[in-house]
Amino acid sequence: MVAAGSAVIARQYLLSAVLAFTWLLTFSSAASAQITEEIREIESSIVKIYTTSAAPDYFTPWRLMTPGQSSGSGAVIDGNRILTNAHVVANASYVQVQKHNDPERYLARVGFVSHASDLALLEVEDEAFFNDTPALAIGDLPEPNTEVFVFGYPVGGRTLSVTKGILSRVEQQVYAHSGEYLLAGQIDAAINPGNSGGPVIVDGKIAGVVMQSAAGGRTESLGYFVPPDILRHMLTDASDGSYDGFPDLGFRTQDLESPAAKAAYGLREDQSGVLVIKVFSNSPADGVLQENDVVLSIDGVAIAGDSTISLSRTLQTNYKHAIDLKQIGDEVELTLSRHGKERTVTLTARRRQENYSLVRGEEFDAIPEYYIYGGILFVPLNMNLIKRWGSDWTRSAPVNLLHARSQWSSPERREMVVALQVLAADVNSGYHDVRNWIVDSVNGEPIQDFYDFVQQLRGNESEFVVLRSDSGFQLVIDHLEAIASEDDILQRYRIPASYSDGLFEDVQLMAQ
Repeated sequence: MVAAGSAVIARQYLLSAVLAFTWLLTFSSAASAQITEEIREIESSIVKIYTTSAAPDYFTPWRLMTPGQSSGSGAVIDGNRILTNAHVVANASYVQVQKHNDPERYLARVGFVSHASDLALLEVEDEAFFNDTPALAIGDLPEPNTEVFVFGYPVGGRTLSVTKGILSRVEQQVYAHSGEYLLAGQIDAAINPGNSGGPVIVDGKIAGVVMQSAAGGRTESLGYFVPPDILRHMLTDASDGSYDGFPDLGFRTQDLESPAAKAAYGLREDQSGVLVIKVFSNSPADGVLQENDVVLSIDGVAIAGDSTISLSRTLQTNYKHAIDLKQIGDEVELTLSRHGKERTVTLTARRRQENYSLVRGEEFDAIPEYYIYGGILFVPLNMNLIKRWGSDWTRSAPVNLLHARSQWSSPERREMVVALQVLAADVNSGYHDVRNWIVDSVNGEPIQDFYDFVQQLRGNESEFVVLRSDSGFQLVIDHLEAIASEDDILQRYRIPASYSDGLFEDVQLMAQ
């Protein structure tokens, strides 16, 4: 009887297991079918972007480098616009777009670009392009461990690729294109060249835009995307057609985790914040904040000693993100401690100054500035020039140029001027080997920036021009001979002009 009862129980258990497995298969098939249907609905909104670009050659700034072709991905959003990465169309001279399963390519143009956030909006003149291409909505940042789908055209393929991954974390990252330190999402979906600009999809909405894979070869199948907060900031910025970018309040801080340092700057044990180490002239913080102030909170949100704030239950990130979300003209409330006494101040977000260090940030879609005097090519020092030394520029670029990146600018000196190379001629005899030399003064007058330098040379009335570096090395040019030899040098080296287009219009504006 016991054996018979056990057999009945076993058959019932087996039947239950079969029914459960059958239900699981049915549910899995239904879920899979639902996901497949959602993917098919989104596919028609994904486009491939073909770009022909020619970047300026900052070693010979009157020339363009050899044009190249590249491809990326994008998604149709409201307003008959295509959302993609800025680096997909940077320095573009010709752009085409192609819909999924459509052999025709359509001419496109860049309607708005934010290189800082690595985002761009494309427009297509032929309205027929947008037939049967529904606009995708911008969604919210998903919770960690959420499953996401990445759409795009990796490694130049003609067929749309869809990969699946998990959102693993959200934190500040250095954007490879612009060097900006902004919020980014990390996913484990495969990301390859050509995926750039493609959407990250959650629940049928755009939860981000793919921008880069993890660098250095130390990780596998990790990539980063621009999150919705940054997308919406760009779209708001683009609403008036004028680029403003991210604001800056004009101060810099360091972490304040040391108990001794906290006590030294007057903080109680229950307080935390960050130490102000630099306040820039003519910035919103100028005259309001002081060095050695401790910023305790931003817009009422406490700042931890490691410079982080809690924006939500799951998001802990650098307090800079709270400033990044502001538009130009918005107010930012800071609570600070000065000599142990708390006070609250309000700063108005303004456009960033051109550069806070003596080295300008990398620029795109811009004409390089240069000036040739006495056969010597002078240029402003910027990251475009430094990166011209190649992908390993941190090692291969001249040390003196790299060192300048760590120096703050000031009203007295806003940027550095480099004697990049000497075009050998009689007027510069004795200096033909000069390369990558930073000029500190002209006839004893310090140089504020490139425009000031050009004005000093053009307005010179002395017989000789003496250029000097901060180490004391001098380079002397006969002024009249420099002027007389200009045409011959330009012709000999096949250079179209002795200065960059629009340089002296800019100099006149700066003088006013």
